[in-house]
Amino acid sequence: MFATMMHGAGDVRYEEVADPKIIAPTDAIIQLAVTSICRSDLWPYRGYGDFDGLKAMGHEYCGVVVEIGSEVKTVKKGQFVVGSFCLSDNTCPHCQYGFQSSCQQREFMTSAQAPYARIPLADGTLVGLDHLPDPSLYPDLQAVSNVLGTG
Repeated sequence: MFATMMHGAGDVRYEEVADPKIIAPTDAIIQLAVTSICRSDLWPYRGYGDFDGLKAMGHEYCGVVVEIGSEVKTVKKGQFVVGSFCLSDNTCPHCQYGFQSSCQQREFMTSAQAPYARIPLADGTLVGLDHLPDPSLYPDLQAVSNVLGTG
């Protein structure tokens, strides 16, 4: 598959990468329906701040779950999900108080500017809808993706 990769300031390429695979039992794989470029993507693109090498772009996203790890309980195959840029386990004290962006296991999402993405800590990161939304709602749902990690 192809994905958007940042190689450095002003150097973004659409290039072939490996398909995502389940690595941990808490992972999910989603087929992306919508993603975007965030202002935080623009800082390294414009040369501001530190850039520590090749980066798979994309951290605000929605899509359909196509595979789940053996320990994933809150989403299922075929379910439409909205994902946060903050990957969280939803079990630590911070998460239990509603501060998933301060999760003790927090990681930051990358690689959502591709057809498929691996979502670590799926139970705490993905919010599932109980139905497939009309595609006209995808941009609105994608905006929610940003709010999940910042709200």
